Amino acid sequence: MDIKNEVLYRIYGLLFGIFLPAALVMVYRTVQIGLVEGPRWRQMGQDNYVSNREIEADRGNILAMDGSVLATSIPYFDLYFDPVTASKEAFEENIDSLSYCLSRYVDRTYTPGGLKEFLIKSRTDSNNINRHILIKRGATFEEKLKIQSFPLFNKGRFRGGLIVEQRNERRRPFGILGQRTVGYVREGAKPVGIEGAMDSILRGKPGIQPSIKVDKKNNIWLPLENLTSIDPESGLDVQTTLDVNLQDIAENALLKGVNAHDAEWGTAVVMDVKTGAIRAIANLGRGETGWWENFNYAIGASVEPGSTFKTASMLALLEDGVINLDDSINIDHGRTKFFEQLMVDSSPESQGLDTIDIARAFTMSSNVGIAKLIRKYYGEGQGADRFIRRLKQFNLHLPLGVEMEGEANPYIKEAFSQADVWSGTTLPWMSIGYELKITPLQMLAFYNAIANNGIMMKPYFITNVQRYGEVLEEMPPTVIKQRIASDRSLSRIRQLLEGVVDEGTARKLKTDQYSFAGKTGTAQTNYKRSGASIRIGGYRASFVGYFPAQAPRYSCIVVIHKPRKAGFYGADVAGPVFREIADKVMASSAVAQSPINEKERPILQANLLPGMDVGAANDLRDVMKYLDLPFYGRPESEMAVIRSHADSILFQERRTAEKVVPNVRGMTLRDALYTLENAGLKVRINGVGKVIGQSIRPGNKTRGQSILITLR
Repeated sequence: MDIKNEVLYRIYGLLFGIFLPAALVMVYRTVQIGLVEGPRWRQMGQDNYVSNREIEADRGNILAMDGSVLATSIPYFDLYFDPVTASKEAFEENIDSLSYCLSRYVDRTYTPGGLKEFLIKSRTDSNNINRHILIKRGATFEEKLKIQSFPLFNKGRFRGGLIVEQRNERRRPFGILGQRTVGYVREGAKPVGIEGAMDSILRGKPGIQPSIKVDKKNNIWLPLENLTSIDPESGLDVQTTLDVNLQDIAENALLKGVNAHDAEWGTAVVMDVKTGAIRAIANLGRGETGWWENFNYAIGASVEPGSTFKTASMLALLEDGVINLDDSINIDHGRTKFFEQLMVDSSPESQGLDTIDIARAFTMSSNVGIAKLIRKYYGEGQGADRFIRRLKQFNLHLPLGVEMEGEANPYIKEAFSQADVWSGTTLPWMSIGYELKITPLQMLAFYNAIANNGIMMKPYFITNVQRYGEVLEEMPPTVIKQRIASDRSLSRIRQLLEGVVDEGTARKLKTDQYSFAGKTGTAQTNYKRSGASIRIGGYRASFVGYFPAQAPRYSCIVVIHKPRKAGFYGADVAGPVFREIADKVMASSAVAQSPINEKERPILQANLLPGMDVGAANDLRDVMKYLDLPFYGRPESEMAVIRSHADSILFQERRTAEKVVPNVRGMTLRDALYTLENAGLKVRINGVGKVIGQSIRPGNKTRGQSILITLR
């Protein structure tokens, strides 16, 4: 037992002598690494560690209503080479041919030998190993495929060392067309337009790629071969309501207008009456280098509308049933005062007028006439509150809730509100479009509802969301309000809007080709009123309406801010832009044209039918059949003559006797030559067209003589 215990003691002592120093060393190193060397190792861990990196997904396309691409992502590739990845055998076997291919097809500044030496040094030099050698930046897809086929690179990323980093660039096939509406998403900037509004759908889902950080200074990561990689999911496509042709029409017409009048900015919007779909929206502002879509004025500019608001005031009066259009109103020769503040009509026509009917006061856009009506019927007691309720009935106090960011809120004062600085002059000035604010698109939605039998539609830009042409989600039209006014009131207000074009302030815009209705507006900007005096900083011209007037298809608004030359009235500045847009839309849109076969086919009249035409019978029959003209008669002669008879065409024989001069009057040159030369005559020609005369009378004997035929 003593011997056994002694052996055990010796073994324990030996083990203790071995493990104790080792434990002490481990404790020491732990303290040293954790406390003393910890910062250095943690820094190295940050410099070389594995992390899941996001891979950008392909962004979806933005499409026009017909499927044309408004915005798409074009992939470009930055190609790098990690010479350390390949095995020694593969590297040595392919380095010569790889160097030749790179120097021949990618970078001609290197010789094959020089490039080979550089790649070997980048792989073997322990002090200067480069695992991220740039091969080509911004390569196209075709260039990428070609480089991937080079020796060594064709072995793949993890055996050949070629690193492909994809980046997508947003491109617009139609250039700046609809630039602000299509919009953009940029790092460090607020998202804009459809790109910004639909970003969550367009951007897709990024992929995940485990990568190792190999260069802290340049923040270089190398992807690792790992089964946990997740491929990115491409974004969905978004189809818009925009019509490329109408957008082009609107932008060009607006550009011409702001240029001609040296304006500060302008906007034009075309909307489908029945659905509220925006077919075109143009916004042009003056920039340092010319005109640019630097702001969406149609949606974001809440401004005093001026006289285009008179339609809302008139509709309120009609809804309350307090006026008839043939009632009279004294416009005081276009000048009157409300609590010592002078109101003046802009039209010189008012200066010679005293009492006129209400319809004329509206069509000539009399400020005094409309303001006095509103003051008369809403100026006592709680009348102002009733007027504001009518404006709210027309939904003029609420934003439209369009898809895109940046819609400005309308501003309608509350009656008698101290917070809104309500005064005795507020009501008359509100009635003509001042002391309130509304965006051009909100104003257009109101007029569109008038054209749409009182149904107010929400203006919208997105039709559907799709993937590879398959529709995944529809965005149908949305009704904001089923009826903004009664049928009776709407019928009368449409009558007034047509009168503005027929005989009012927009009469010089009238066309015989189609009918349209609308209202001119000329608002003062940056003004200051003090009693009877006023200082004006500029004008804002507008025109809003719809066309065709009897069966409205499109509504449109044009606003041009601060025109500096060639006029400032709505009819002179904004009206011609509206007219040009409407002209070209009507000319280019099949749905806006009347079918030529809409009416019954008219009965053919003898004086409108072809007659006394002579020619080969078979040719004439072919022509009649091609033109779908009914005819009768079956001449058996080679030549025939056609005559009009009642409402039909009669074919008659034209026979030629042998050895006599034939009658070729009415024939074309080809048929006349054929007939005369077969009769043995030599033909001389004068003129072009059909034969109207011949120098030898028909029926004379032929003796090989020469004949002159006259054509016209």
